[in-house]
Amino acid sequence: MSIYKIEEVAKECGLTKRTIRYYEEIGLLFPPERSEGGYRLYTDQHIEQLKKIISARDVLGFSLPELLEFIQMSDSINNQRVEAKQTDDIPLKLEKIAEMEQTLEKQLHMIDQKLEKLTMFRAELTDLQERVQTAKNKYRAIQE
Repeated sequence: MSIYKIEEVAKECGLTKRTIRYYEEIGLLFPPERSEGGYRLYTDQHIEQLKKIISARDVLGFSLPELLEFIQMSDSINNQRVEAKQTDDIPLKLEKIAEMEQTLEKQLHMIDQKLEKLTMFRAELTDLQERVQTAKNKYRAIQE
């Protein structure tokens, strides 16, 4: 397992050291181990987690509270998956799978809400673009 200093993680993920510390402070990123000197020691798991956070932030346009909720749900799914795999008790396994399904539905709902807002925003811009085109054509016709 590789160990990274915060500078290396920041460079790898395209974040500032301050942002990484802040994400840790608000619970988006699980706390790293510390060296004897108190320096944060990050792993590949931290880098993976940060890349998920960045993706959810940039691609989905989530706010920090939404990011926190989304990442917590992802963590829950992973925990539920591990618990389902570790048991031979079929009813318990089915219960964990049902929990995963519910959590995934919540995540998909969050994404659907964002898509709905994006679709509405795009429709407004498309409408404006059509009005601009109509005005342009009108004044070109007058000019000719």
